[in-house]
Order: sequence, then structure tokens, then C-alpha cells
Amino acid sequence: MEQGPDDADLAAIAWQLGREPRGVLGIAARCPCGDPCVVTTAPRLDDGTPFPTTYYVTCPRLNSAIGGLEGSGAMREMEHRLGLDDELREKYQAAHERYLAERAQRGEVPEIEGISAGGMPQRVKCLHVLAGQSLASGPDVNPFGDEVLAEVGEWWVARPCADERRRSS
Repeated sequence: MEQGPDDADLAAIAWQLGREPRGVLGIAARCPCGDPCVVTTAPRLDDGTPFPTTYYVTCPRLNSAIGGLEGSGAMREMEHRLGLDDELREKYQAAHERYLAERAQRGEVPEIEGISAGGMPQRVKCLHVLAGQSLASGPDVNPFGDEVLAEVGEWWVARPCADERRRSS
């Protein structure tokens, strides 16, 4: 269940990102350490910029782990499978449609109508977005997001980012 961010959440997100967060509407998922992990953002930022990334991963440990997967060529392999597997393609299309519907609940932005994020539904461009959707919406919504989360495993175990944040404050 998504909850609105409080001042402590916004401070944690600012630390995670290294800048003030923009357009945060809610906390879509939390790390086991308790800090926000995925935020829900407004489809239009305060400065008027359209922002298609509804679910934005903020956890630095998770971002790093996903970045390693992206660097390994995982997106090319996933996109290749997308071209071969009708069932996978249907599930990815459904994830795209759900993403659009969930964003539309937060506001309509004509400039990004029909555009989800992460390359959906034809491509695989950003694993962070796909994992963010899986963490926000739950398992069995985005097949590639679920795969990313399975691959990165327990990203928080080595050293919880909340502990690091508290030490640096």
C-alpha cells in the first residue's frame, strides 16, 4: 500500500539521490532497512516537465546492483527473448498497460500519452524502471522486473543503506 512521504522519507530520498527529490507523490516500496526504495512520482513535475517514470528507484544499493546487470548485457538478452516468446510478450504488454493506467490515476499528461517507461512494450531499455514497477505493484506484474529482482537478490544485506545514511548525517 502506497503511503505519502513524510519529512524523514524526503530527507532519506535526498540523501539517496544526492539531490532534492522532485515530484514525489508517495513511497511505493521500502527497503528492508525501512528507508524508501521506490517512489511514485508525478507524471508532470512542478516545473511543468512531463515525467513518464512513475516508479523511480531511489535506493543506492539497488540502483548499483541493477546498473551492474545493465552493464552485463542483460537488456539485450531480455529483448531477444521478447522477440521469440509470445507469452512473455503478452505479459510485458500487460505490464505496459498497467503502468499507463497507474500513471493516469495520478494525472493525464498528453505529451507522454501511450508512453510508459523502460522501453515497454517493444523494447527493454531500463531495468531500474522494470524493477521499480515490480517492487511497487508486486510480483507477476512485470516479468522482466521480477527477473531483475531475482537476479540482484538481497541487495540490502551487505550493508544496509540506512546505516550508511545515519553514519554520514
